[in-house]
Amino acid sequence: MWLPGVSVAAAAALAAWGIHALFPAVPLLTAAVVLGILVAQLPAARAALTGVLASGLSVASKRFMRIGIVLLGLKLSLVDIAGLGAVAIASTVAIVLLTFGGTYWLGRWFRLPGHQPLLIATGFSICGASAIGAMSGVVKARDEETATPVALVTLCGTLAIGVLPALWHPLGLTTLQFGHWVGAGVHDVGQVVATAQIAGSAALAVAVVVKLTRVLMLAPIVFGASVVEHRRSAARRVERDRTGRNGRNGLLDPDADVVTKRPPIVPLFVAGFIVAVVVRTSLPVPPVVLQTTDAAQTALLAMALFGLGTAVRLGALLRTGWRALVVGLLSWVLIAALAFGAVQLA
Repeated sequence: MWLPGVSVAAAAALAAWGIHALFPAVPLLTAAVVLGILVAQLPAARAALTGVLASGLSVASKRFMRIGIVLLGLKLSLVDIAGLGAVAIASTVAIVLLTFGGTYWLGRWFRLPGHQPLLIATGFSICGASAIGAMSGVVKARDEETATPVALVTLCGTLAIGVLPALWHPLGLTTLQFGHWVGAGVHDVGQVVATAQIAGSAALAVAVVVKLTRVLMLAPIVFGASVVEHRRSAARRVERDRTGRNGRNGLLDPDADVVTKRPPIVPLFVAGFIVAVVVRTSLPVPPVVLQTTDAAQTALLAMALFGLGTAVRLGALLRTGWRALVVGLLSWVLIAALAFGAVQLA
């Protein structure tokens, strides 16, 4: 039964909205993730999280996440992105690709388990916990593989809200350059807004457009991961057909007839995201529709991120996750440095 877990996620999203209303510097989605992480540390809550609430939280963290990603596409107009200019667009794409590749390499070098290198690279290079949720659905990552990347991207994105404004004047950046740096170097959209608004509306406008250019990279990167996963699934099926039919000692292998569903080459939510971007770019979408879908997208992602946060166990992370923490901090420094270099070129 999914209703109890979804109801708790909805209540948490409402609580996150309240926190954001009282403390505007705290992004709503960041508050939702942090609430999930905090609840997961309460011994009294763990039985419910893994019991009666588990089904609903899974629906929130997976299905609601995908619907929210589709609606996120309605924020992206290719006309606005084109207004940045060729150099800014090319440098933003390069930042995403270099951060993704560098973080993935660091994760492999530090021997992080399972899909953690891929998920950390996706979250830090594109759009934080939302990107991690999208990628985890494509590669079928386990909850424990997703929990650490979500915690790290939340930690580092929150640090950026305080650190980047402190470096604004010492680095000699103009208002618009600061906005560009924030949009290119901070993980989550809400964290970008919280950081850039300190420098005024002009910096905020530049930061949001640059950030949404990074968000646009979610589709090709998730698509690429889906293609790889599809090929691996096909290879596993071929191997199973070749060796699994006869089993051991000439007997029928009881697992040979188990069918593993292949992941789609183009995940449905990625296709929906692309369609939403095209609609936003080519059609005059009424402001009331944009406002409504923006509210719905924020609510869905807040519920999804709360669900993801409930899978984080800080005790286990502190005991065994030091390598992941090092990778996350190095990735944070990497994207900030690349973004600063891009600002100098723009």
